Amino acid sequence: MPGSPFGRSVLATLEEKGAPYRLAALAPGDSKSSTHLERHPFGRVPALSHDGFVLYETQAILRYLDRVLPEPPLTPDDVRQAARMDQVMNISDWYLFHGVCNVIIFQRIVGPQFFGTSTDEAAIARAMPQARTVIAELSRLLGEQPFMAGGQLSLADLQAGPQASFLSLTPEWAELTFGRPNLVAWIERLEARPSFTSTTMAELMVRAQAA
Repeated sequence: MPGSPFGRSVLATLEEKGAPYRLAALAPGDSKSSTHLERHPFGRVPALSHDGFVLYETQAILRYLDRVLPEPPLTPDDVRQAARMDQVMNISDWYLFHGVCNVIIFQRIVGPQFFGTSTDEAAIARAMPQARTVIAELSRLLGEQPFMAGGQLSLADLQAGPQASFLSLTPEWAELTFGRPNLVAWIERLEARPSFTSTTMAELMVRAQAA
């Protein structure tokens, strides 16, 4: 699904690894088909199939890819940096997506553009306090580093980056990042990487249609 930041995390990781892969796009409604439910019983994306091994859940897929495709490494050797990577990945899942991106992005972009629904401003207002906390914490953890776990790209950036990048397309982003140029620069740094330019929503829509 081209708009899925979770799918983009996996695709960007594959691109960073320089690994050959085949994108299997889903048509609207296919996520609840019996075929897909065999891959992912919760009817979501992404799911990975590798040499007969099927895996779902983005964090599990990213860690698996970093183990079976060890170069370049995307997990820091330093135990504290690795712990920070783990922390940011969990922040992304539990606080950035749940309660923030799944509300604001849906209300601003997904609902109006793909389902023809109107924006629920009250829902966005309710999501903003958590959004402010999450963005402030990500900015604090990033500090003056180029990436979330230090000087090198890690799975933390590949997990949280697509979520934050999608959020940056909403008008709320300017308020959330006001006074936090490090977070804005982090997104710009990620979006300039070939792994991100090749996995934008527009690029994936073209690829999905050709698949």
